[in-house]
Amino acid sequence: MKTLLIPLDERPCNRVFPEMIGKTNQDIDLLVPDMDLFGHKKEPTDTKQISDFLLENSEDCDNVVLSIDMILYGGLIPSRIHHLTREEALSRLSIIKKLKQINPKMKIYAFLCIMRAPSYNSSEEEPDYYEEYGYALFKRAYLLDYKKRHSLTDEEEAELEAICIPEDIVNDYETRRDFNTSMNLEVIKYLEEDYIDFLVIPQDDSSPYGYTAISQKTIVQKVKEKNLDTKVMIYPGADEVAMSLLARAYHEYYHIEPKVYPFYASILGPTLVPKYEDRPMYESLKSHIRVCKAVIVDNANDADYLLAINCPGKIMQESFVDNNELDISYTSYRNLLDFAYRIQSYVKLGYQVALCDSAFSNGGELQLIRYLDQLGCLDKLISYAGWNTNCNSLGTTLTQMFIGQKDLIFNLCYRIIEDVFYQAIVRKDMVENDLVELGLSYYDFKDQQEVVEKRIMEKLQTYYNSLKISHVHPCHILEIDMPWKRMFEIGMKIEVQP
Repeated sequence: MKTLLIPLDERPCNRVFPEMIGKTNQDIDLLVPDMDLFGHKKEPTDTKQISDFLLENSEDCDNVVLSIDMILYGGLIPSRIHHLTREEALSRLSIIKKLKQINPKMKIYAFLCIMRAPSYNSSEEEPDYYEEYGYALFKRAYLLDYKKRHSLTDEEEAELEAICIPEDIVNDYETRRDFNTSMNLEVIKYLEEDYIDFLVIPQDDSSPYGYTAISQKTIVQKVKEKNLDTKVMIYPGADEVAMSLLARAYHEYYHIEPKVYPFYASILGPTLVPKYEDRPMYESLKSHIRVCKAVIVDNANDADYLLAINCPGKIMQESFVDNNELDISYTSYRNLLDFAYRIQSYVKLGYQVALCDSAFSNGGELQLIRYLDQLGCLDKLISYAGWNTNCNSLGTTLTQMFIGQKDLIFNLCYRIIEDVFYQAIVRKDMVENDLVELGLSYYDFKDQQEVVEKRIMEKLQTYYNSLKISHVHPCHILEIDMPWKRMFEIGMKIEVQP
């Protein structure tokens, strides 16, 4: 299967992770643009170069996984700050029709995000005014939407009236949001006319009320009006979607529909709404399984794969929360050791078991990794992910589970090092200690980025070497880089002994 991939942006999670997974399957030939074609963070990619890449390489491809945010706006962050005209956007979108004309048999699996509205003040990935008015913009829309659908208390009415945002800022922000929603509706037309074969409209950092919910409602209504429910999925996520669509492309190309049996670490797990998402975990699981062109089954004996889902007991917190601030329900509403024993039992019985580590947001759970390591089944997992949001992790581990055929240990080790050791432990340690010592900050490494990267690499190596798995599968971390010159994510080069 020859597949073109146009990622959401140039970060490792969007460009490198799908390539890593693709390399574990000898039947997949994945073609991705070189790094020098992409922009950088708020600097948009030259969309013409991406379109040229597609036109030059599409003739003999079986399918394409296509980020429409990339071909329209030049990437995810540029989609939030652009000043495109409708004519410019429609012209860029027309590349999809050209691809179908060149290769009518090529299937197009596309995705276009619903623009997010973070509930905090930061212009790191938003317009400059979000530094001062971000939370106010979010809260104003949240309360207005809630009021329209329900009613506000006197306290909430007073809070709404007290929000003060300059009119020009509200107009700029809402005009862009309306523009982006109109592009979502245009893409639905492409789906209706069969220029797109399958579409995902993910919600990045979603909330049940406010801007993203309003946009979602408009889009859902259009999908239902056009009777396109079987050809489009709308759910929380973003950075994992290219991987999920790669799994779908693979399954449809080879006429496979695998069966998945999920089991959770706590009884309430399926019903919990994760941080940064707007629906229970089990509802998101249904969407992710269906997007990958797979089905859920009710018992292990009927399944091709078992998906272990580590979840909170009752309340989800950040992975880097201090132990003394850890919610008691992580132990009172969840028996983590029993969950680890259950995974071990299934592995011993010969089942193919993958792990979605979503007990916390923004990082995996070290205690679970240690349990599985001690029980001798950590390196027997066929897939693992535990990064950022529940849906980020879910899409990643499902795709690796479905596609992986060889050299699975490399990606397993990579994910453990980044998701557990970096996101949950080393990142916080560096911010609270090393950066302070060096006079640096989360977003400013000055002229000492190499020093920061070296310290991160040394700490990660030490953590990995503390596991029993390191004696069976030694891993050497060769390089660490900070793609957007911030502490949030890292890129890595590693060597793992099979």
